[in-house]
Amino acid sequence: MSARRLRGSEAWRESVYRGVMHSVAILVLDGVVPFDMAAPMQVFDWTRLPDGRHPYRVRLCAERPEVTADGGFGLRVDRGLRALADADTIIVPGRAEDAPPPSPAVFAALRRAAAAGTRIASVCVGAFVLAEAGLLDGRRATTHWVAAARLARDHPRVDVQPDVLYVDNGQILTSAGAAAALDMCLHMIRRDWGSAVAANAARMSVMPLEREGGQAQFIVHEHPPVPRGSDLEPLLDWLEDNLAHEVTLASMAARAGMSERTFSRRFREQTGTTPLQWLLRARVRRAQYLLENSDHTVERIAQQAGFGSPTAFRERFRKVVGTTPHAYRSSFNGRRAVTARAS
Repeated sequence: MSARRLRGSEAWRESVYRGVMHSVAILVLDGVVPFDMAAPMQVFDWTRLPDGRHPYRVRLCAERPEVTADGGFGLRVDRGLRALADADTIIVPGRAEDAPPPSPAVFAALRRAAAAGTRIASVCVGAFVLAEAGLLDGRRATTHWVAAARLARDHPRVDVQPDVLYVDNGQILTSAGAAAALDMCLHMIRRDWGSAVAANAARMSVMPLEREGGQAQFIVHEHPPVPRGSDLEPLLDWLEDNLAHEVTLASMAARAGMSERTFSRRFREQTGTTPLQWLLRARVRRAQYLLENSDHTVERIAQQAGFGSPTAFRERFRKVVGTTPHAYRSSFNGRRAVTARAS
């Protein structure tokens, strides 16, 4: 069975442990933006499983062996469009604004891959290639904010989301600027292997696993910032250690030795948010960690994260993360695969 048909399942993960690598093909077109091409190459190539193995095999492919990159230098690519048919994931980097249009053969190869169930993702203005191939019709998509209005105008059947880092439609993904490609690739790695493997890949890329943003897709929000050296630091550290307990504004202010009014003002000055929002965000992040790394029930996780009831937990989680706790666990829990390997 191919890795493509297994992708995202326990059977697929086990197949990788047996040596079946997930093939990532990066489609290099004339005018390719070098960073858009290199970013996914490096992120997937640096990814390691807990036992040190490489789960991904990254290859460049192009319609012709000689490709001119944005910046005026040439690239030689050994693999042709036929490599797309064997890929489990295809990445389409952005191209220079004056690049020649892709040939009909490129669009046909992408459509065949999509019909076969291949995961396809674009970087920056690479979304225009997917849109021109008809792969974004009726779907949410994003691109560089400078080009978002043009994408919406040229392709009215695409639901353009200009204010997100990336959009995940399941099989088809799009990312904003080149740096957002790193976020999208880490998201795919986390979706494939869970947060521990993705976090290690993020460290290799010297970047956080998640960044702030208005994403409506599966994004794990960072731990709320703890301003080091501030007079609130001891309180914030204590809060993270006591998320499961009932905490009120009055109790926080008393612990900080301030009136509620002074405490609220000082808290916003030093964290950029209110005490309640900081606390809720910390609890959601704790719940995400437990969903990714434990087999506890949703009800128990709601209690461990400090929510008053499972209903309140589900409502808050959906509002912040954009999905249900159950769906989040299904997408990002890599614990069972790691446990199976260890045993």
